[in-house]
Amino acid sequence: MATEETRASEQAPAAEAAKRRGRPRSFDRDTALEQAVRSFWELGYEATSISDLTRAMGISAPSLYAAFGDKRALFDEVVAVYKQHYGGFLHRALAEEPTARRGVERGLREAATEYTLPGRPRGCLVVSAALNISPASLEVADSLREMRRATVRQIAGAIRADIASGELPGDTAADALAGYIGAVIHGMSQQARDGAQRTELEAVAELALKVWPGPAGGTAR
Repeated sequence: MATEETRASEQAPAAEAAKRRGRPRSFDRDTALEQAVRSFWELGYEATSISDLTRAMGISAPSLYAAFGDKRALFDEVVAVYKQHYGGFLHRALAEEPTARRGVERGLREAATEYTLPGRPRGCLVVSAALNISPASLEVADSLREMRRATVRQIAGAIRADIASGELPGDTAADALAGYIGAVIHGMSQQARDGAQRTELEAVAELALKVWPGPAGGTAR
């Protein structure tokens, strides 16, 4: 039969673990998550190690796992924060402007600004974070690829709405035009990471808009 001393010694680790679980976090979760955003944005998913993350976030590895789960789970949160605070400008422009052209024009101009703002990584995390990955991280690449495709589909939807309303000619190739705009935005992201300045990207945006079809029965604007 176990003695009282034996039972006490067996219960001590469990009690200590429970005590640790009950302690409040010694760091601000949102602040740490913001630093994780910048790490993944700058380095990409595969190149960002747990040690990179803990150093940037100012927390230990056990604290990271306890608060965010594994690296993939943390990255999913990072992408959500990025889209909400940094990368949602094109979606908002398409939703808020009265025509597809106005939405795309605003989105391209804002991309030139957002991708080159000082004090933060350049370009777009959704475009660049999974360019070079191993087979073990293919799900991450697939997830970001689907986000990019969803953006192109949104552009195409706005174009189709303008065709239906008579804003654009009926023979406008919505998918091709949307794909072209998507390619321009992705290219602007990469150029920003390569060091292009805002004015250079604004010139790219201006040139890209010249291919936009004119209104039905009119000329290009």
